[in-house]
Amino acid sequence: MIDGEMYIEFRDGQVHLKSGEMFVVPKGIEHKPFAENECKVLLVEPAGTINTGEVSNERTAKDGVWI
Repeated sequence: MIDGEMYIEFRDGQVHLKSGEMFVVPKGIEHKPFAENECKVLLVEPAGTINTGEVSNERTAKDGVWI
């Protein structure tokens, strides 16, 4: 988390992140990040990670496209 606050919700709980904190979501774990107010985050994912998970729809980025 670069600035602000956000949450990452899991089926069995949630994590609250504040400025300067970091959290690694384990591979394959369903999660929903959200913020009540604007925040700035740095997201790091391996190349080839599909932005919509196992779902393919109009929001899925094409191969090699950064969003």
